[in-house]
Amino acid sequence: MELGIDLGTTTTVVSDARRGVLFEGPTVMLVRRGAGRRDRVLAVGTEAADLLGRAPSRFTPVRPLDDGVVTDLETARVYLRAVLHAAGQRPWRLPVRAVVTVPVGSSALETRALLEAAEEAGIRPVTALDAPIAGAVGCGVDPMERRVHLVVDVGGGTAEAVAFCYGGVLASRTGRTGGEEMTLAVARWLREEHQLHVGDLEVEALKVRFGSDGDGPLVVQGRDGVVGRPRLATVRAAEVAEAVRPVTDQVVRTLAPVLDDLPPQALSDVMAEGVLVFGGGSLVPGLPQELERALGLPVTTAAEPLTCVAQGAARALRNRPLLAAYGRR
Repeated sequence: MELGIDLGTTTTVVSDARRGVLFEGPTVMLVRRGAGRRDRVLAVGTEAADLLGRAPSRFTPVRPLDDGVVTDLETARVYLRAVLHAAGQRPWRLPVRAVVTVPVGSSALETRALLEAAEEAGIRPVTALDAPIAGAVGCGVDPMERRVHLVVDVGGGTAEAVAFCYGGVLASRTGRTGGEEMTLAVARWLREEHQLHVGDLEVEALKVRFGSDGDGPLVVQGRDGVVGRPRLATVRAAEVAEAVRPVTDQVVRTLAPVLDDLPPQALSDVMAEGVLVFGGGSLVPGLPQELERALGLPVTTAAEPLTCVAQGAARALRNRPLLAAYGRR
Protein backbone atom coordinates (compact mmCIF):
# COMPACT_ATOMS: atom_id res chain seq x y z
CA MET A 1 0.00 0.00 0.00
CA GLU A 2 1.26 3.47 -0.91
CA LEU A 3 -0.34 6.36 0.95
CA GLY A 4 -0.08 10.10 1.32
CA ILE A 5 -1.01 11.26 4.83
CA ASP A 6 -1.79 14.88 5.60
CA LEU A 7 -1.85 14.90 9.39
CA GLY A 8 -3.10 18.39 10.17
CA THR A 9 -3.99 20.09 13.41
CA THR A 10 -7.66 20.29 12.42
CA THR A 11 -8.14 17.69 9.68
CA THR A 12 -6.48 14.44 8.63
CA VAL A 13 -6.61 13.21 5.03
CA VAL A 14 -5.28 9.88 3.73
CA SER A 15 -4.99 9.40 -0.02
CA ASP A 16 -3.92 6.61 -2.35
CA ALA A 17 -2.46 7.60 -5.72
CA ARG A 18 -4.69 5.13 -7.57
CA ARG A 19 -7.85 5.03 -5.45
CA GLY A 20 -8.01 8.63 -4.31
CA VAL A 21 -9.00 9.84 -0.84
CA LEU A 22 -9.51 6.97 1.62
CA PHE A 23 -10.07 8.97 4.80
CA GLU A 24 -10.95 12.59 5.56
CA GLY A 25 -12.04 13.79 8.97
CA PRO A 26 -11.25 15.93 12.01
CA THR A 27 -7.97 15.17 13.77
CA VAL A 28 -9.54 13.79 16.93
CA MET A 29 -10.24 10.41 18.48
CA LEU A 30 -12.53 9.35 21.30
CA VAL A 31 -11.00 6.99 23.85
CA ARG A 32 -12.19 5.18 26.96
CA ARG A 33 -9.63 5.42 29.69
CA GLY A 34 -8.67 2.00 30.99
CA ALA A 35 -7.87 1.14 34.60
CA GLY A 36 -4.62 -0.80 34.56
CA ARG A 37 -4.84 -1.36 30.82
CA ARG A 38 -4.41 0.53 27.59
CA ASP A 39 -6.94 3.12 26.54
CA ARG A 40 -9.45 1.84 24.04
CA VAL A 41 -10.12 3.87 20.88
CA LEU A 42 -13.87 4.08 20.32
CA ALA A 43 -14.04 6.37 17.30
CA VAL A 44 -11.80 8.47 15.09
CA GLY A 45 -12.29 11.35 12.68
CA THR A 46 -15.86 12.33 11.84
CA GLU A 47 -17.34 9.59 14.03
CA ALA A 48 -15.41 10.90 17.03
CA ALA A 49 -16.26 14.53 16.25
CA ASP A 50 -19.96 13.70 16.03
CA LEU A 51 -19.80 12.40 19.62
CA LEU A 52 -18.11 15.48 21.10
CA GLY A 53 -20.46 16.98 23.63
CA ARG A 54 -22.73 13.95 23.43
CA ALA A 55 -20.65 11.06 24.80
CA PRO A 56 -20.62 10.12 28.52
CA SER A 57 -17.93 11.66 30.69
CA ARG A 58 -15.91 8.41 30.83
CA PHE A 59 -15.12 8.90 27.14
CA THR A 60 -12.32 11.38 26.47
CA PRO A 61 -11.60 13.28 23.22
CA VAL A 62 -7.91 13.32 22.34
CA ARG A 63 -6.10 15.45 19.76
CA PRO A 64 -2.64 14.22 18.76
CA LEU A 65 -1.31 17.50 17.32
CA ASP A 66 -0.93 21.09 18.45
CA ASP A 67 0.02 23.74 15.86
CA GLY A 68 0.91 20.97 13.43
CA VAL A 69 3.34 19.31 15.86
CA VAL A 70 3.10 15.97 17.67
CA THR A 71 2.55 16.60 21.38
CA ASP A 72 2.76 13.00 22.58
CA LEU A 73 4.42 10.13 20.70
CA GLU A 74 2.13 7.38 22.02
CA THR A 75 -1.03 9.37 21.31
CA ALA A 76 0.13 10.04 17.75
CA ARG A 77 0.94 6.35 17.24
CA VAL A 78 -2.47 5.22 18.46
CA TYR A 79 -4.20 7.87 16.37
CA LEU A 80 -2.34 6.96 13.16
CA ARG A 81 -3.08 3.29 13.67
CA ALA A 82 -6.78 4.08 14.17
CA VAL A 83 -6.80 6.24 11.02
CA LEU A 84 -5.22 3.45 8.97
CA HIS A 85 -7.85 1.06 10.27
CA ALA A 86 -10.63 3.53 9.38
CA ALA A 87 -9.11 3.92 5.91
CA GLY A 88 -9.31 0.17 5.40
CA GLN A 89 -5.58 -0.46 5.74
CA ARG A 90 -4.04 -3.21 7.88
CA PRO A 91 -0.29 -2.52 8.26
CA TRP A 92 0.13 -5.74 10.24
CA ARG A 93 -1.15 -7.72 7.22
CA LEU A 94 0.10 -5.77 4.22
CA PRO A 95 3.17 -3.50 4.12
CA VAL A 96 2.28 0.19 4.08
CA ARG A 97 4.70 2.83 2.82
CA ALA A 98 3.78 6.46 3.03
CA VAL A 99 4.71 10.09 2.74
CA VAL A 100 3.58 12.10 5.77
CA THR A 101 3.41 15.87 5.48
CA VAL A 102 4.93 18.32 7.97
CA PRO A 103 5.01 22.13 8.23
CA VAL A 104 8.00 23.78 6.58
CA GLY A 105 8.74 25.46 9.89
CA SER A 106 8.88 22.22 11.88
CA SER A 107 12.21 21.40 13.49
CA ALA A 108 14.22 18.24 12.89
CA LEU A 109 13.17 16.98 16.33
CA GLU A 110 9.47 17.61 15.63
CA THR A 111 9.73 15.87 12.25
CA ARG A 112 11.54 12.91 13.79
CA ALA A 113 8.78 12.53 16.40
CA LEU A 114 6.14 12.26 13.68
CA LEU A 115 8.20 9.77 11.69
CA GLU A 116 8.73 7.62 14.78
CA ALA A 117 5.01 7.65 15.54
CA ALA A 118 4.27 6.58 11.95
CA GLU A 119 6.84 3.79 12.08
CA GLU A 120 5.48 2.49 15.37
CA ALA A 121 1.99 2.54 13.83
CA GLY A 122 3.26 0.10 11.20
CA ILE A 123 4.15 2.44 8.32
CA ARG A 124 7.53 1.51 6.86
CA PRO A 125 9.24 3.09 5.09
CA VAL A 126 7.92 6.55 5.81
CA THR A 127 9.22 9.89 4.52
CA ALA A 128 8.29 13.40 5.63
CA LEU A 129 7.52 16.04 3.01
CA ASP A 130 6.78 19.71 3.53
CA ALA A 131 3.02 20.20 3.26
CA PRO A 132 3.21 23.18 0.84
CA ILE A 133 5.37 21.13 -1.54
CA ALA A 134 2.95 18.20 -1.35
CA GLY A 135 0.02 20.56 -1.95
CA ALA A 136 1.73 21.96 -5.03
CA VAL A 137 2.24 18.45 -6.41
CA GLY A 138 -1.42 17.66 -5.71
CA CYS A 139 -2.36 20.70 -7.81
CA GLY A 140 -0.24 19.62 -10.77
CA VAL A 141 2.81 21.79 -10.08
CA ASP A 142 6.24 20.22 -10.61
CA PRO A 143 8.64 21.38 -7.86
CA MET A 144 11.59 20.07 -9.92
CA GLU A 145 11.10 22.36 -12.93
CA ARG A 146 13.28 25.39 -13.53
CA ARG A 147 10.67 27.98 -12.70
CA VAL A 148 9.92 29.55 -9.35
CA HIS A 149 6.51 28.82 -7.87
CA LEU A 150 4.95 30.45 -4.80
CA VAL A 151 2.28 28.62 -2.81
CA VAL A 152 0.44 29.45 0.40
CA ASP A 153 -0.88 26.72 2.71
CA VAL A 154 -3.28 27.89 5.42
CA GLY A 155 -3.99 24.97 7.71
CA GLY A 156 -5.63 24.68 11.09
CA GLY A 157 -2.53 25.34 13.18
CA THR A 158 -0.08 27.00 10.77
CA ALA A 159 0.01 29.25 7.74
CA GLU A 160 2.99 29.03 5.39
CA ALA A 161 4.21 30.69 2.21
CA VAL A 162 6.90 28.82 0.27
CA ALA A 163 8.78 29.70 -2.92
CA PHE A 164 10.59 26.78 -4.56
CA CYS A 165 12.41 25.89 -7.74
CA TYR A 166 14.41 22.99 -9.20
CA GLY A 167 14.45 20.81 -6.11
CA GLY A 168 14.93 23.41 -3.40
CA VAL A 169 13.12 25.95 -1.24
CA LEU A 170 14.21 29.51 -2.02
CA ALA A 171 12.24 31.31 0.68
CA SER A 172 9.57 30.55 3.24
CA ARG A 173 7.59 32.20 6.00
CA THR A 174 5.67 30.35 8.71
CA GLY A 175 3.11 31.61 11.20
CA ARG A 176 1.50 29.70 14.06
CA THR A 177 -1.84 31.31 13.31
CA GLY A 178 -4.30 29.49 11.08
CA GLY A 179 -7.77 28.11 10.64
CA GLU A 180 -8.36 27.34 14.32
CA GLU A 181 -8.01 31.02 15.27
CA MET A 182 -10.40 31.88 12.41
CA THR A 183 -12.92 29.38 13.75
CA LEU A 184 -12.70 30.91 17.22
CA ALA A 185 -13.13 34.39 15.75
CA VAL A 186 -16.31 33.38 13.89
CA ALA A 187 -17.73 31.62 16.97
CA ARG A 188 -17.05 34.72 19.08
CA TRP A 189 -18.66 36.97 16.45
CA LEU A 190 -21.80 34.77 16.35
CA ARG A 191 -22.09 35.08 20.14
CA GLU A 192 -21.62 38.84 20.17
CA GLU A 193 -23.56 39.87 17.06
CA HIS A 194 -26.27 37.20 16.85
CA GLN A 195 -26.40 36.04 20.51
CA LEU A 196 -25.97 32.52 19.17
CA HIS A 197 -23.74 29.85 20.70
CA VAL A 198 -22.42 27.52 17.98
CA GLY A 199 -20.00 24.59 18.36
CA ASP A 200 -16.56 24.66 16.74
CA LEU A 201 -17.44 21.85 14.34
CA GLU A 202 -20.50 23.73 13.08
CA VAL A 203 -18.40 26.88 12.63
CA GLU A 204 -15.76 24.89 10.72
CA ALA A 205 -18.49 23.47 8.47
CA LEU A 206 -19.79 27.00 7.92
CA LYS A 207 -16.38 28.12 6.65
CA VAL A 208 -16.19 25.19 4.22
CA ARG A 209 -19.72 25.80 2.95
CA PHE A 210 -18.95 29.43 2.19
CA GLY A 211 -15.84 28.34 0.32
CA SER A 212 -17.81 25.91 -1.87
CA ASP A 213 -21.23 27.58 -2.14
CA GLY A 214 -20.17 31.14 -2.88
CA ASP A 215 -21.39 34.40 -1.36
CA GLY A 216 -25.05 33.51 -0.78
CA PRO A 217 -26.53 33.59 2.73
CA LEU A 218 -26.33 30.45 4.88
CA VAL A 219 -28.42 29.34 7.83
CA VAL A 220 -26.62 28.49 11.08
CA GLN A 221 -28.18 26.66 14.01
CA GLY A 222 -27.16 27.01 17.62
CA ARG A 223 -28.34 27.87 21.12
CA ASP A 224 -29.83 31.27 21.84
CA GLY A 225 -27.55 33.12 24.24
CA VAL A 226 -30.47 34.82 26.00
CA VAL A 227 -33.19 32.20 26.42
CA GLY A 228 -31.03 29.10 25.95
CA ARG A 229 -33.25 27.52 23.31
CA PRO A 230 -32.32 26.28 19.82
CA ARG A 231 -32.44 29.01 17.19
CA LEU A 232 -31.49 29.65 13.57
CA ALA A 233 -29.61 32.65 12.18
CA THR A 234 -28.83 33.74 8.63
CA VAL A 235 -25.28 34.93 7.91
CA ARG A 236 -23.49 36.16 4.81
CA ALA A 237 -19.95 35.70 3.56
CA ALA A 238 -19.20 39.41 4.02
CA GLU A 239 -20.08 39.14 7.71
CA VAL A 240 -17.79 36.15 8.20
CA ALA A 241 -14.99 37.95 6.34
CA GLU A 242 -15.33 40.89 8.71
CA ALA A 243 -15.34 38.60 11.74
CA VAL A 244 -12.06 36.91 10.76
CA ARG A 245 -10.36 40.04 9.42
CA PRO A 246 -8.07 40.50 12.46
CA VAL A 247 -6.84 36.92 12.03
CA THR A 248 -6.48 37.09 8.25
CA ASP A 249 -4.62 40.38 8.59
CA GLN A 250 -2.15 38.74 10.94
CA VAL A 251 -1.70 35.77 8.57
CA VAL A 252 -1.09 38.09 5.61
CA ARG A 253 1.38 40.26 7.56
CA THR A 254 3.34 37.14 8.47
CA LEU A 255 3.45 35.64 4.98
CA ALA A 256 3.76 38.65 2.66
CA PRO A 257 7.47 39.36 3.45
CA VAL A 258 8.38 36.10 1.69
CA LEU A 259 8.66 38.19 -1.49
CA ASP A 260 11.45 40.27 0.09
CA ASP A 261 13.69 37.20 0.16
CA LEU A 262 13.42 36.45 -3.56
CA PRO A 263 15.85 37.71 -6.24
CA PRO A 264 14.43 39.75 -9.17
CA GLN A 265 14.52 36.84 -11.63
CA ALA A 266 12.51 34.70 -9.23
CA LEU A 267 9.99 37.52 -8.82
CA SER A 268 9.42 37.62 -12.57
CA ASP A 269 8.47 33.92 -12.50
CA VAL A 270 6.05 34.47 -9.63
CA MET A 271 4.50 37.48 -11.33
CA ALA A 272 3.85 35.36 -14.42
CA GLU A 273 2.52 32.34 -12.51
CA GLY A 274 0.67 34.04 -9.64
CA VAL A 275 0.18 32.51 -6.20
CA LEU A 276 -1.59 29.22 -5.46
CA VAL A 277 -3.37 28.97 -2.09
CA PHE A 278 -4.85 25.87 -0.45
CA GLY A 279 -5.70 24.43 2.97
CA GLY A 280 -8.90 24.81 4.97
CA GLY A 281 -8.11 28.44 5.78
CA SER A 282 -8.09 29.32 2.08
CA LEU A 283 -11.87 28.85 2.06
CA VAL A 284 -12.43 31.61 4.60
CA PRO A 285 -14.16 34.57 2.90
CA GLY A 286 -11.79 37.45 2.28
CA LEU A 287 -8.45 35.68 2.71
CA PRO A 288 -7.53 35.26 -1.00
CA GLN A 289 -8.44 38.92 -1.63
CA GLU A 290 -6.31 40.08 1.33
CA LEU A 291 -3.38 38.05 0.00
CA GLU A 292 -3.77 39.60 -3.44
CA ARG A 293 -3.70 43.12 -1.99
CA ALA A 294 -0.67 42.43 0.19
CA LEU A 295 1.38 40.55 -2.41
CA GLY A 296 0.34 42.55 -5.44
CA LEU A 297 -0.06 39.27 -7.34
CA PRO A 298 -3.02 37.25 -8.61
CA VAL A 299 -4.06 34.55 -6.13
CA THR A 300 -5.80 31.35 -7.20
CA THR A 301 -7.49 28.93 -4.80
CA ALA A 302 -6.78 25.25 -5.50
CA ALA A 303 -9.56 23.18 -7.05
CA GLU A 304 -9.39 20.74 -4.11
CA PRO A 305 -7.95 22.84 -1.28
CA LEU A 306 -8.81 20.37 1.51
CA THR A 307 -7.32 17.22 -0.03
CA CYS A 308 -4.59 18.33 -2.47
CA VAL A 309 -1.83 18.00 0.16
CA ALA A 310 -2.56 14.32 0.84
CA GLN A 311 -3.06 13.65 -2.87
CA GLY A 312 0.28 15.27 -3.68
CA ALA A 313 2.01 13.30 -0.92
CA ALA A 314 0.67 10.06 -2.42
CA ARG A 315 1.91 11.02 -5.90
CA ALA A 316 5.32 11.98 -4.50
CA LEU A 317 5.88 8.38 -3.40
CA ARG A 318 6.51 7.43 -7.02
CA ASN A 319 8.73 10.42 -7.76
CA ARG A 320 12.13 9.48 -6.39
CA PRO A 321 13.96 12.63 -7.57
CA LEU A 322 11.36 14.79 -5.80
CA LEU A 323 11.61 12.85 -2.53
CA ALA A 324 15.40 12.93 -2.74
CA ALA A 325 15.31 16.72 -3.13
CA TYR A 326 12.54 17.68 -0.69
CA GLY A 327 11.99 14.67 1.58
CA ARG A 328 13.01 14.49 5.23
CA ARG A 329 14.05 11.35 7.07
